[in-house]
Amino acid sequence: MDGGNPDEYWFCVKHHRVETPEDMCPARHRLGPYSTRAEAEHALERAEERNEEWDAADGED
Repeated sequence: MDGGNPDEYWFCVKHHRVETPEDMCPARHRLGPYSTRAEAEHALERAEERNEEWDAADGED
């Protein structure tokens, strides 16, 4: 196991799946941790939203 609380979830960007401490890829491939499976399932969407927000904020300078 590569660390992690058994009640947390990660999203693996290499395999595009939700992972738990029992079946985790190395940390360099993961986003998280998330408190729920549903949050982890939407990790890429949330990351894209944040990137768009940051890009917009950069354009305001």
